[in-house]
Amino acid sequence: MKLKINRFLKRTAIVIVFSVMQNTVAQGHPSLVLTKKGVTEIRAKLGKVPLFDTSLAEAKTEVDAEIALGIITPIPKDFSGGYTHERHKKNFLIIQKAGVLYQILNDKKYAVYVRDMLLAYAKLYPTLPLHPQERSYARGKLFWQALNDSNWLVYTSQAYDCVYDFISVADRETIEKDLFKPFADFISIGSPQFFDRVHNHSTWGNVAVGMIALVMDDAELLDRALNGLKENGLPAGMKDNDGGLIKKPGQKTGFLANVNEPFSPDGYYTEGPYYQRYAMYPFMVFAEALQNTKPDVKIFEYKNGILIKAVYALLHLTNAAGEFFPLNDGQKGMSYYSRELVSAVDIAYLYGGKDASLLSIAEKQGRVQLDNSGMAVALAIKKGLAKPFEKKSIDLSDGPEGKDGGVAIIRNKNEGSELTLVMKYAAQGLSHGHFDKLSFSYYNNSSEVLQDYGLARFVNIEQKGGGNYLKENTTWAKQTIAHNTIIQNETSHFGADFETGNQFSSKKYLYDVSNPKVQIISATEDNAYPGTKMHRTMVVLQDEGYEKPLLLDIFQIDSDKANQYDLPFYYQGQMMSSNFTYQTPKTLEPLGKAYGYQHLWKEGIGKATTENTKISWLDNGVFYSLTSATQPTDELLFVGLGANDPSFNLRRDPGFIIRKKNSQKATFVNVIETHGSYNPVTEVATNAFSLIDKIEVVYEDANYIGVTIKNKERKSILFILATNNNSTTKKHQIKIKDTTYTWVGTHYKTIN
Repeated sequence: MKLKINRFLKRTAIVIVFSVMQNTVAQGHPSLVLTKKGVTEIRAKLGKVPLFDTSLAEAKTEVDAEIALGIITPIPKDFSGGYTHERHKKNFLIIQKAGVLYQILNDKKYAVYVRDMLLAYAKLYPTLPLHPQERSYARGKLFWQALNDSNWLVYTSQAYDCVYDFISVADRETIEKDLFKPFADFISIGSPQFFDRVHNHSTWGNVAVGMIALVMDDAELLDRALNGLKENGLPAGMKDNDGGLIKKPGQKTGFLANVNEPFSPDGYYTEGPYYQRYAMYPFMVFAEALQNTKPDVKIFEYKNGILIKAVYALLHLTNAAGEFFPLNDGQKGMSYYSRELVSAVDIAYLYGGKDASLLSIAEKQGRVQLDNSGMAVALAIKKGLAKPFEKKSIDLSDGPEGKDGGVAIIRNKNEGSELTLVMKYAAQGLSHGHFDKLSFSYYNNSSEVLQDYGLARFVNIEQKGGGNYLKENTTWAKQTIAHNTIIQNETSHFGADFETGNQFSSKKYLYDVSNPKVQIISATEDNAYPGTKMHRTMVVLQDEGYEKPLLLDIFQIDSDKANQYDLPFYYQGQMMSSNFTYQTPKTLEPLGKAYGYQHLWKEGIGKATTENTKISWLDNGVFYSLTSATQPTDELLFVGLGANDPSFNLRRDPGFIIRKKNSQKATFVNVIETHGSYNPVTEVATNAFSLIDKIEVVYEDANYIGVTIKNKERKSILFILATNNNSTTKKHQIKIKDTTYTWVGTHYKTIN
């Protein structure tokens, strides 16, 4: 299959290069995101399409304020969040909008501003050495890393396209000779370790070179952007800041490879939704530019329309508030209200079949891109064509062929309430991946019930490490103990070695959401620890005996030797109660010495004294209970994040760990229950106590596991899973406590 993909890429590259070489006459300007025809149509509708008019007015106010300040191009010196960084960042965002305003409003003051800004940069750029901050594996000139230089060129290319015909020939020659051509060379052949790889960094670099190539009608630069460098000269084994190899031997590079390899057939981007969001802007605007200038490429049909699919995947990878699940290196709170998703949704609507459900997302975003796609969206909304975008349960595969695990999202919606399970059984996620095989997070509407930590970084806040990744991202956030999954012998999956982890992915065993009351995701992991097999099954169970659906979690481990297993649960809110005795030490000590354990305070230590262990907590006015099937030898640990954190870089999050020692085989069975409420105004608590009376493993062998959940009214749910045969047509029969159960398929559920 990989050979076929490579051949397809090669054929595509030949076709694209031929097309470029045939088209030697510069196309009219603007032609990238805006087009001459599009500008005419937009001007004819001004004042008649509210959402577009509002977006235009907001851009005009912002740009006018910057024009009043004049041209400011300081000598670069700062990290992210610092003055020079933020000034150059604002410059590229503003001149892109100024170029658009010139075209739409036909007001020369915007063209003059863009021209003068470009001439100022043309004067500054030849004098710049590498950026003085030396942290990046690929330093820029305007910014501390070539990535941000590429951001600048992606946006500035659009501005240049919009004012191209306004600028005199002499000034264009100066701008291209002293700024754009050396800029494009610097971030490509001058920074091969940045440009010539498969990563969100290189996507920005490829698109930056490709966008300016289209404006200047430079076939050589466009070929470089689409197909990578011919001679990269990369040092063997060079790594980026996150420890990831820059380029694999024989790996295809360039924009086409960056479209093909990181995306699965379902549109999931292997680095995770946070970086998929970040990369979607260059992916989509360059695709739009190619569609407008080189329609024969048919970029929106490439890999079965993967770029459009990727927009839908991203929208599904959000909670009820539109915030992306913080898988891998992901900042919490980032959402589809970001500028990248405004553009992506608009472009996907226009070039992806005008799906009316995307209009409802655009309505929530409250603004549109100022181009043909934004006008199409705004006009359709004005006509009342919007339909709800329904986020359903979905299983998104990972890997270029969809064979590298995935991310399952299970949603239970009932009476305006939504419980969402996110189980991650994906590939490593390139350099932004975490060592968290078979991890999960759980949401009640937009509130995290059990969380994924995300990244350890204060993005663009200069006081915290220059706005860049903190060392705790490696020592804590990427480590397995930071996630709700099994840790063996206090050592992270794959020994926290990226190269090892990058070779493997978990495997889906079962995904079945055909019955909305019994939705299941089950996956296995056989490589995280040598000689150890892990199998996790999670079931969202809706039953009349409970106020809200239950989350049943069955985690089975089978190793070739005895080990210690830890299963943490990172809850949010305030602990209410527990049904076991524990001691709180007078002096806090770290839970361990490495692999993230050094960052956890050991705050409470207890033993499982009954066959069921229960803790309850309150968060955002809702009660939650975790009931666990435990054994007398199990240790129970309350932990708090923040040890060995002298700069206070980590959140002070609480956690609860179930520990099984000296076990070759182990089974963890837990049920998370959502119940009741507390009103701080009336000061009334309702249904504050768990309804679960007992959970029990009633059957387990090499082929089956059976679990019962009994409530206080003695009503019992029995769930049986065939753990060694996932055929949907296989007939099963087992006997449990004198009762024989027969069924066809992977699982059985009954209520007594």
